[in-house]
Amino acid sequence: MTVHFPFQNSYAALPDNFFARVAPTPVAAPRLIKLNRPLALQLGLDPDLLETPEGAEILAGKTVPSGADPIAMAYAGHQFGNFVPQLGDGRAILLGEVIDRDGLRCDIQLKGSGPTPFSRRGDGRAALGPVLREYIVSEAMFALGIPTTRSLAAVITGEHVLRETALPGAVLTRVASSHIRVGTFQYFAARRDTEALRRLADHVIARHYPELSGAERPYHALLAGVVARQAELVARWLLVGFIHGVMNTDNSSVSGETIDYGPCAFMDAYNPSQVFSSIDEMGRYAYANQPRIALWNLTRLAECLLPLFSDEQEKAVAEAQDILGAFSETFSAAYQAGLRKKVGLFTTRDGDEALIQDLLDAMAKNQADFTLTFRKLGDAVGDPAADDARAQFMDPAAFDEWANRWHARTAQEPQSAAERQAAMHAVNPIFIPRNHRVEAVIQAAVNDDNYAPFEELVTVLAKPFEDQPDYAAYADPPLPDQRVLQTFCGT
Repeated sequence: MTVHFPFQNSYAALPDNFFARVAPTPVAAPRLIKLNRPLALQLGLDPDLLETPEGAEILAGKTVPSGADPIAMAYAGHQFGNFVPQLGDGRAILLGEVIDRDGLRCDIQLKGSGPTPFSRRGDGRAALGPVLREYIVSEAMFALGIPTTRSLAAVITGEHVLRETALPGAVLTRVASSHIRVGTFQYFAARRDTEALRRLADHVIARHYPELSGAERPYHALLAGVVARQAELVARWLLVGFIHGVMNTDNSSVSGETIDYGPCAFMDAYNPSQVFSSIDEMGRYAYANQPRIALWNLTRLAECLLPLFSDEQEKAVAEAQDILGAFSETFSAAYQAGLRKKVGLFTTRDGDEALIQDLLDAMAKNQADFTLTFRKLGDAVGDPAADDARAQFMDPAAFDEWANRWHARTAQEPQSAAERQAAMHAVNPIFIPRNHRVEAVIQAAVNDDNYAPFEELVTVLAKPFEDQPDYAAYADPPLPDQRVLQTFCGT
């Protein structure tokens, strides 16, 4: 039987200057590493057929399925604050769109599928390590309940790519509600193509914000919608200790999904200034800087939309500034509400924010593990003597002083201890993609062609909030000699 993709191609129906038509470059000997069977079913695809050799050829770009209209999307972007007027999909090709079982339109894109007109002298390929990293982390983010692109499949190509050394080549099949970025708007704004900006904005409204189609000022409402989604998204990143690593405007999705898992990482010890990315030498995208950078990126989007707001520049700027002004309040509300849940507070009292901040300050000073401190705090709800949270602190007395105040505060809550513990465990994961675990998985695959560690890690991370006694070691922070100090882009 033939693998069938019920493709639609709404983006490819836009004018030709939105993309370049280009087919994936065939590879030598594609072999399926991993198929995300639940996601395949959600997309209305047959996982059994995708796991055949024919399916592997499609997922590697060796065969283009019927109905596909392969394109590389055009976009620009600010990279570490420096504007590049043309970037585009240099190693990714959008095959088309499918409507999933919930009626949602989803892009299916091959990442690492060969050069495009936007490759800028690159080979358009991906190495195995970054493909596995994106599969692991994007699916972990999904399990954590954070809006994200997804990974449908990882395929090894049977060819090597040359980076610092020769590495196994691979292709990731990525699924997103779309791949439209702030940088997509910047591409047309840089060319002063107002008509293209309007077409793009109308497309985004129809696809991601259909409730705005009848709005009196739809482009104002679009900016407000993107601002709200980005503010809430970044708050959710911070609540799980996630650091994107490269928050360029071309890596900022207007749908509100996390996109482009390059030098991303989850913190072990809590440190607001933590940076892992090897290319972020100035700490621009450090953990605590992410809200500020999100607003900076949204301001660039607002600049693009000004011609659609008003012909009067000053009026348009004032209106955009008013909309951008909502970011801080939306972010703060989402972040503080999330922190309250993490420490088991469900009513509001004066002093709550200070109490939570005192915990964060003590965690930073004592190098407490971010994930385990909050998880073990839930264990201490019913048993004030439980010392697993205390054990995360270099100076346990610093935790004791705070815990006394916290127990006094939670005693004023109406919930039972069991109810509070269950609620805290539902928002505080025990399993995250620890950097040292991800690196170990990659090394086993690259060096030994061994994917058993990858399979096991993906299995554990699919249930991040559940105690899994057989896999308890996956919750452990790295030993000193296991610490990963830098992560790297996948280019």
